Amino acid sequence: MNSSQVDAYLRRLGVERTQWPAGPAGATLDVLRELHLRHLQSVPFENLSIHLGEEIVLEEKRLLDKVVGARRGGFCYELNGSFGALLGALGFEVTLLAARVHGDGGRLGIPYDHLALRVRTVDGNEWLADVGFGAHSHYPLVFGERGEQEDPGGMFRIAEAGPDLDVVVNGRPQYRLEVRPRELGDFVAGAWWHSTSPASHFTQSLVCSRVTEDGGRITLSGRTFKVTGVDGAREERELGTDEEVLAVYRERFGIELGRVPTVRNPHRKD
Repeated sequence: MNSSQVDAYLRRLGVERTQWPAGPAGATLDVLRELHLRHLQSVPFENLSIHLGEEIVLEEKRLLDKVVGARRGGFCYELNGSFGALLGALGFEVTLLAARVHGDGGRLGIPYDHLALRVRTVDGNEWLADVGFGAHSHYPLVFGERGEQEDPGGMFRIAEAGPDLDVVVNGRPQYRLEVRPRELGDFVAGAWWHSTSPASHFTQSLVCSRVTEDGGRITLSGRTFKVTGVDGAREERELGTDEEVLAVYRERFGIELGRVPTVRNPHRKD
């Protein structure tokens, strides 16, 4: 990632590089925390490409073209893939990690089910950063801490699970994290499965979601627009016309679409 791409990415998040020292000296926890939260607020978690017939390519340039150039969001591979590239360009040490999401009955998902980031700051401390899971921690978690970690997104804990780690939120295992370093290309098969398989929940429904500036969340699921407050209170309304749907994508998520996406695999398993 070159300097102009870094600047464009930071503008996408609403910050300027001059706010902190350049290079490794600026790779501090405060910077990481700010970028992590701003990413969640600015770049939606969304699976619209799957239902619009758009190709998903796990290459740095293509991710930047989508997230920065087209001002779109994406799912974990795209969001954490691009965020990891940004952090690396800013002087952080970044390692890509693979995870398997806990499903019903404790069943784990496919290999390379999820992509998360292990990030080292200039002081040598390590953090679990994840801007690509949807509802997750608002700030990075202390990677080596095994006790509870309080966050606006809930009470988190990173627990030993044999050679792996379980990321637990509010007492419920969320995903099982491997500690072996990975590369972006390792996740191609997982991204392909999630974007094509009838068994993937990503092909069964539409979602576009982000954290709001007050710490709540807004989500557009198909034509249902949900606003969740910091206190957990939820309001929902059904959008009628295509114009209403496109306006919400544009005005609440910053996404310009030429048409309303329709579910690729409508036989959803509830």
